Amino acid sequence: MSAGPLVVCDDVARTFGTGPSAVVAVHGTSCGVHSGDRIAIAGPSGSGKSTLLHLLAGLEIPTRGSVRWPGLGDDEKRARDIGVVFQSPSLIPALDVGENAELPLVIAGVEEPARSERVAEALAVVGVEDLAAKLPEEISGGQAQRVAVARVLAQRPRLLLADEPTGQLDHGAGQRLMDALLAATGHLDAALVVTTHDNAVIERLATRWTMHEGRLHTTATPAVPS
Repeated sequence: MSAGPLVVCDDVARTFGTGPSAVVAVHGTSCGVHSGDRIAIAGPSGSGKSTLLHLLAGLEIPTRGSVRWPGLGDDEKRARDIGVVFQSPSLIPALDVGENAELPLVIAGVEEPARSERVAEALAVVGVEDLAAKLPEEISGGQAQRVAVARVLAQRPRLLLADEPTGQLDHGAGQRLMDALLAATGHLDAALVVTTHDNAVIERLATRWTMHEGRLHTTATPAVPS
């Protein structure tokens, strides 16, 4: 584990809207994530889990407080070191599976043959290497979600944030996806933060955070061996 945190939230709050219709999605929250952390964020829909994840990623700007990334360097480096798996796979319809997984590497300027090697490895890790030439319309929703995970793994992030990654998968597929996430982040010495309703996922992550009405509660418990 690194000496310092990858990301730190200091008394962070996020409000959407103004006046009487304003909604406080996250109340004053302080937390940190270090290399090697395995964190589950649980809580009911609307509790603020996704908003907190987006704050950690820098995708949302806090209404109050601050988010810092002391372990991830400047903005350009941070963008490469943070990988986000969203609830929706958001694959580009005109690109095949392999091209979808490769696109962030093209944008980042990763050259061949390293680019192809990283994509092939990531697709294999999540078990969709045989779908590389398929278009998104030719695969299932669950397969598309695994491709979205592969797209992030190919970037080799130091902080991987996943929003309900097993939500579209059955139990077996969800467990296999968690196998892949844990193995990949372990190999990279990356931190893994997962929002989830799935108790089988929660039990595999050593640190349990719970969101309730926008307020964060943290606990650390032994994880089930992976």
